[in-house]
Amino acid sequence: MDRIQQLVKDMLAGHRLSLARLISKVENRDNDVASILQSIYPHTGRAQVWGITGPPGAGKSTLVDRIAVHLRGLNKRVAIVAVDPSSPFSGGAILGDRIRMQQHSGDIGVYIRSLGTRGKHGGLSHATKEVVMVLDAAGFDVILVETAGVGQTELEILRLAQTVLVVLVPESGDSIQVMKAGLMEIADVFTVNKCDRPEADKLVRELVTMVGMGAHDEHSWMIPVKKTEALRDLGVAELIESINAHQEYLMHSGAREKKAREFLKNEVADILTERLSQTLMQAFETSSGKDLLEDLFMRRVDPYQAADIISNV
Repeated sequence: MDRIQQLVKDMLAGHRLSLARLISKVENRDNDVASILQSIYPHTGRAQVWGITGPPGAGKSTLVDRIAVHLRGLNKRVAIVAVDPSSPFSGGAILGDRIRMQQHSGDIGVYIRSLGTRGKHGGLSHATKEVVMVLDAAGFDVILVETAGVGQTELEILRLAQTVLVVLVPESGDSIQVMKAGLMEIADVFTVNKCDRPEADKLVRELVTMVGMGAHDEHSWMIPVKKTEALRDLGVAELIESINAHQEYLMHSGAREKKAREFLKNEVADILTERLSQTLMQAFETSSGKDLLEDLFMRRVDPYQAADIISNV
């Protein structure tokens, strides 16, 4: 048995250190990633994946922490993937979420991992998807993926989530700004957090109106709009009920299988894109590649011609 198979075997037996080592290899785009995915893949496909996004300062980390507490009360094993901004010095995640969630440190039913947004071949979204697959294989019932904010990178990451929770606060702005942010396209559940603040009820009404303006039929999902105050644990149980209702909807409508197939299609596309990118970088390091780059620089060939030359090698 080679070292990767041994690590996977130990992870499946519940060894957290082996789990951490496998995740590090996936995050760092180690040469063993393909072997890891091959070994864990038969054990995937069981976990629920919840994506949590929203603007900075919306209280996402506190809410994720409270959701984890409630899920543990239901005897669910919970993994939290917190996508942190990278340190400008080390390139690694700042780890703020793990610092804030120390109350779970002694609970073997909770696993917390911060991923930095540093640039790697294949992009953060690819690494994050495969980290989630490792956690799925490790036997966690629910995997919570919290993004650093709202933007294109976060939307890419949330392609992996079955249920997307969008967290807003009264200061998030009016419904027009929400629509501009594209959140209506990705949200399965809305929550207005910090609902003790002024204007909370106004934002809830605007969101309910926006949801009602969408095209619906008897078979479509009507996005619920909930109110929470995570610091005081208010509304969190009701929010989880709405997320569970969406999971039930996915199962009964066939949408979960459709999402799973789309996820796998994107995973294969990401693998091919990553390999192509690596092959391209290696091509320019060869003698003929350096000559081609010189021809490009001297305007003897154009970029499309160069691409044709490389693709036909």
